[in-house]
Amino acid sequence: MKYTKLATFGFLATLVGASILMSSTLFAKTNESESTRLAALAKYTRVVGTIEKYYVDDINITEIINKSIDGLMSNLDAHSSFLDKKGFKNMKIQTDGEFGGLGITVGMRKGALTVISPIEGTPADKAGIKAGDIILKIDNLSTLNMTIDEAVSHMRGKPKTKIVLTIVRDGESKPIKITIIRDIIKIDSVYTKMISDDNILYLRVTSFDKKVVRKTKEAILAHKGVKGIILDLRNNPGGLLNQAVGLVNLFVDKGVIVSQKGRDKRENRKYEASSSSTLTHVPMVVLVNGGSASASEIVSGSLQDHKRAVIVGTNTFGKGSVQVILPINKTEALRLTIARYYLPSGRTIQAVGVKPDVVVSAGKVPHKVNEWEIKEKELKKHLEVELNKIDKKKIKIEKKDKNIITKDDVLKDIQLKTAIDAINILSIAKTK
Repeated sequence: MKYTKLATFGFLATLVGASILMSSTLFAKTNESESTRLAALAKYTRVVGTIEKYYVDDINITEIINKSIDGLMSNLDAHSSFLDKKGFKNMKIQTDGEFGGLGITVGMRKGALTVISPIEGTPADKAGIKAGDIILKIDNLSTLNMTIDEAVSHMRGKPKTKIVLTIVRDGESKPIKITIIRDIIKIDSVYTKMISDDNILYLRVTSFDKKVVRKTKEAILAHKGVKGIILDLRNNPGGLLNQAVGLVNLFVDKGVIVSQKGRDKRENRKYEASSSSTLTHVPMVVLVNGGSASASEIVSGSLQDHKRAVIVGTNTFGKGSVQVILPINKTEALRLTIARYYLPSGRTIQAVGVKPDVVVSAGKVPHKVNEWEIKEKELKKHLEVELNKIDKKKIKIEKKDKNIITKDDVLKDIQLKTAIDAINILSIAKTK
């Protein structure tokens, strides 16, 4: 029987409708005998019948089956799950790239609902949610034994409504309550800036939606002649595989970008670079942290294996598995892990992540400020006041260019400062 499979990578998916029969054999045959399989199915039928007959609450057969499927999927791994009617609908909404919610990607770590990363500019990001935060409660609901899909369902809601998350954060002595106002989540996936005085292009990719390769290509072509490129993938939870492969191909002209291997050989694939898609060979640095997951790890790990970029920051999340959406009818589906991703060197990302070449924790750049030094900007302000007194005219103050990263901005981010220093060193080495 023919069926359609849909790869989901990180929190985005491309959805195509298809129907499969639960009794069909989708993958490779097992070594179990037919009698063993029949005995196991008979046991399952007896259990369902017993629950239906004797359970304290009135529960129908549909509920029992749905709960059993849900339990089965959640016990396979942290990313496999059963999508009931509501969950399937939510996944479609999420795939469209615009929905009412908080703007965080969550996962399970040692049984705890954990923030993989907040999406830049969303309500969760503005409220101060950080990668690694453990969510204990959603409003008054405990997340103990709650599935990821249930958690996502509770966190989504009408825009402008309030939600309170109780979290545990590393370094804090007690749980923290954070109030967030839901909003429509629109993901602007690529930001482009120039680093003042250094002629370095800064590319911030917040998620891997279907526009990433196109927008990045446009940015590179619009900034020819730069000294180097800094690709910021910090707190990027992932996205579409083809966009991750396409992004690497803009910088790498040959060789394997990533491969995937599963139990079923039909799932084994290699994605290779093509020189016709490569745009630039300028020095490059990639910024990552614990919120960089999935597609972000494919990009950073592949560029690292190809010796194409220096990776700066902290160890990435470690999600290197492949999920597919398998519809079981028009309203329900399974999200099932069917393979793992491997970097060009053959190493896995799963539960390991990508280790940076230069490990730098987040923070400000240590520097001394001479409080008695008269600064140019202070002198300008003084002159402006005096001129206003004399001419009685309001002098327009130049607004900060949002497309420029200033020295003051760099001093607030030691990881970015390290990336700039690395580009400058690579640029000098390239000219010799």
